Amino acid sequence: MPHSELAQQLKAVGDPTRLRILQLLPRSKTCRGGYNVSQLADELGIAQPTVSHHLKILFQAKLISCEKMCRDAYYWINEPIVDAVFDSFRAVVKCDPAARNTNKSHK
Repeated sequence: MPHSELAQQLKAVGDPTRLRILQLLPRSKTCRGGYNVSQLADELGIAQPTVSHHLKILFQAKLISCEKMCRDAYYWINEPIVDAVFDSFRAVVKCDPAARNTNKSHK
């Protein structure tokens, strides 16, 4: 995964509200047990436009998916992407040579 894409995804989860949203969302595509914007707003105690803003950031980072189902748009975790983000981050932190920048000028 390119570092710029990984940075965007890590930035998206760098907000406590977005982390809480990710914690609430299901891992499977369903309207039962899932959340729409108004349900998330009620659960989080924040305004719907604010929730929509956070969902947009998570969606643009490809961390969540959305589909209109059961009369509303429902959101869920994009599990393959989230797994890839964790794997890429682990590779960077462990200084995996395949993931490291070839510039070795550390002083």
